[in-house]
Amino acid sequence: MAHHQHLLKIQTTGKSLCKITAKVQAAVAESGIGTGVCHLFLRHTSASLLIQENADPDVLKDLETFFSRIVPEGQHYRHSTEGLDDMPAHIRTALTHTSEFIPISRSKLLLGTWQGIYIWEHRQHGSIREVVVHVTGD
Repeated sequence: MAHHQHLLKIQTTGKSLCKITAKVQAAVAESGIGTGVCHLFLRHTSASLLIQENADPDVLKDLETFFSRIVPEGQHYRHSTEGLDDMPAHIRTALTHTSEFIPISRSKLLLGTWQGIYIWEHRQHGSIREVVVHVTGD
């Protein structure tokens, strides 16, 4: 069983979903592993990873609208040291994921036809986000 790790550094824009499918696929291909699993880990507490619809951008907009309703920004949180968007970003991350597992076959991610991998930036301003890509298999 072989292991391969790669660190992706992704510049996000504020409150958006940044598609990283191609960058993850490139890291998987670089690993030389044909059959196995790709584990993704986002090293942050105010952004998350998401596997979601990759064809209709309205899906992503509707997700953002829904989350802004259930986790609104404002002055009603104790934690506000880093701005009024920081605590809502932490809550959004707690409700979503910071890691994902995706099977691999023939050195390709086995995503469904309409699935893409995204970093979901929950802060108002973009940041450089780090994703650890760990590929295991044969």
